[in-house]
Amino acid sequence: MKFGLHDKLIAIITSEGRLYEVGGSVRDWLISPTTENKDKDFLVTGVHLESLMAILRGFGKVDMVGKSFGVIKFTSRETGETHDFAIPRTERSTGVAHREFDITYDPSLPVEVDLRRRDFTINAMARAIPSEEIIDPYGGRADIHERIIRIVFPDAITEDPLRILRGAQFAARFEFAVEPNTLAAMKAGAPLIETVSPERIADELNKMLIKAEKPSIGFRHLLDIGVLERILPELTQCVGVDQPGGYHRWDVFDHTMVCLDAAPNRLHVRLAALFHDVGKPATREIVEDGATFYGHDRLSTSMAAQALKRLRYSNEMIEKVSALISKHMFSDRAGEKGVRRLIKNVGQDLIYDLLDIRRADIIAQGMGQEPSEVDEFESKISAEINKKSPFGLKDLAVSGHDIMRELNIQPGPLVGEILDHLMETVLDNPAANTHEALIQQAREFIARKDSN
Repeated sequence: MKFGLHDKLIAIITSEGRLYEVGGSVRDWLISPTTENKDKDFLVTGVHLESLMAILRGFGKVDMVGKSFGVIKFTSRETGETHDFAIPRTERSTGVAHREFDITYDPSLPVEVDLRRRDFTINAMARAIPSEEIIDPYGGRADIHERIIRIVFPDAITEDPLRILRGAQFAARFEFAVEPNTLAAMKAGAPLIETVSPERIADELNKMLIKAEKPSIGFRHLLDIGVLERILPELTQCVGVDQPGGYHRWDVFDHTMVCLDAAPNRLHVRLAALFHDVGKPATREIVEDGATFYGHDRLSTSMAAQALKRLRYSNEMIEKVSALISKHMFSDRAGEKGVRRLIKNVGQDLIYDLLDIRRADIIAQGMGQEPSEVDEFESKISAEINKKSPFGLKDLAVSGHDIMRELNIQPGPLVGEILDHLMETVLDNPAANTHEALIQQAREFIARKDSN
């Protein structure tokens, strides 16, 4: 097996036409020959779509992405991997939000014509199968060597303005420079980004956040070319907002960029790092020894939720990011009770992500601080978790049904009030988390409520 395909499949296709590996996997192989990308796309010339589908069915499952696209989803029976097989085509994005394309596909088109529709030269190469000859009509190999992002043709950006974000994403991901003419085209096309759907914008931002070691490179490009203000104005408002007082080296935007790079590349964590201080410009107050930003954590949480909703992120993602931002100012000097409350409020699934945000935030102060106190606080967190302390209603020794049955009360808000009271009780004293003790606490709670 070579190229992730059965040898016999390769032999049958190449007996009727020509087979090429195309796109990102070729680029990645040339950047790092020892790393093989399993996410491969293939191009077949000289074979009609129906014939290609018949050949592929002999080796696995075949699904059409859309006949007008001339693209087949092929899942190998042998490996279980799924790859795209395409017929050569020319295409031009059309319609609202650039989600529709005017496409012409023709198996007789040479591979060079198909490659010309690609966005950047580093993506406009093919590897012939089985010879491994590199087809590179637009200089992508040289641009990889020179570490340059360059558009394939002058109208690449206006044809699909999403390529502005893709260019910034690749610049960050590979730490390549953007070629001047390409940068100028991205800047000229900045207003067109408003015609791109929020979902497509979010998808490119996600790639930049999780695939780049330093996503700040991409965000700085977007700032410089006038795109950031159109998709994330919350961030551009942070530019030039200094933080006097001796605790921060940089303004809010630069601090955010350093924090972003220092955060682990888990999407919800990096999104939280990206938005954690966007409320600072509106809450900044100059005082005698510097500036204060009281309440910026609450405002940042609200602003982040609005931005993510605007970009069509899922409710689950918004909730995770909101939880991390809202608690990123936690005190690492909290005692056992405070630790338990923090775990309860953030959730066990996010608590260590919150610590990673704090570590990145400390590093991004730029004053040489080390997050050693966070490491000590993490040991407190782990100790409470290992003791299996109760952190949520599901950990209580009684349920709502128990409360209603033993206290003879009907379903309603009172049951929730009682459970919340019991939760507070066991956060203060985990030893009180027994059935008998909690039922007695519930009785006393109702008695106090009735007496008032």
